[in-house]
Amino acid sequence: MNLGEPIASGNTANIYLCGNKIIKIFKDHLPDTEPEYEARKQRVAYGSGLRVPNVIDVRNVNGKQAIIMEYVEGVTLGELWMKNMEQVESFLTMSVDIQMEIHHVRVEALEPMNVKLQRQIESVKGLDKKIKGSLLKKLASLNVENRLCHGDFHLYNLIKSEEEVFIIDWVDASAGDPRADVCRTYILYSQVSVDIAELYLELYCEKSGWTRTEILEWAPIIAAARLSENVATEDTKRLMNYIVMEENNDESSIFRVLE
Repeated sequence: MNLGEPIASGNTANIYLCGNKIIKIFKDHLPDTEPEYEARKQRVAYGSGLRVPNVIDVRNVNGKQAIIMEYVEGVTLGELWMKNMEQVESFLTMSVDIQMEIHHVRVEALEPMNVKLQRQIESVKGLDKKIKGSLLKKLASLNVENRLCHGDFHLYNLIKSEEEVFIIDWVDASAGDPRADVCRTYILYSQVSVDIAELYLELYCEKSGWTRTEILEWAPIIAAARLSENVATEDTKRLMNYIVMEENNDESSIFRVLE
C-alpha cells in the first residue's frame, strides 16, 4: 500500500492519512501486542459515548503492525490557541469541560493507574532507591478510583471539527484517580508556561470542587513517572524539583510540592 509521507511522527508510530482513514503504523521496537493494547483503550473511550475517533481495524500494513481508525478533519485546540493566544482561557475552559466528561466515566476494563505508575517509577534509572520506596509508599496510601483517565490530556490532543471536539491519542489511558490525571496535565503545561498551567488548574478546581492541594498531592508521583518516559524535550531537573524529601523520626518520607 502506497501511503506517501506521514502527516505526523512520534517515538512509537508514524501517522498516515489514507482517504477518510488514519493509519497508525507502529515502529519496530514495540511488541506486536502494542497496537491491540492501544486500540482497546480507544474502543473503551469510544464505547463510553465520548467524542473519540472510531477504531476500524488492527492489522498488518506493509508488513508492520497498525491501527486503522476514522479520520477526523479539523485543527487541534493547541493550534487554534497559537493563532489566538488572547483566547487561551476560552480554550482551556473548553478542554476542562471535556476532561471532566472523561473523568465521569467509570471503567474496569483498563489497566489500573496505580499499577502503571508503580511500574513507571520502578523503571526510572538514576533515581535513588530510597526515594523510589517513599514514592511507592505514598502511591499505595492514596485512594484510587476506577475513573477513565486520558493520561496525556492537553490542547494538542483535542481536535475541533466543526462544532464538535474529538479526543485523540489514548495510548496512556488508564483506570484511576482524576486528580492524578489533572496533575499530569498541569505538569505538562508548566513545561511550556507556568501561567497557563496555573490558569488551567484554577479552572479545573473551580469546576470540580477539588482544591489545589488535593490535585498537587499527586505531583511527586506523576513527576517521577514522567521521568521514566525519557522525553528528549523534558527538563529532568524541573521534574526533580517537584519532589522534596524530608526525613522524619521513623525514616519515612514526607513530600511537598514546590510552589
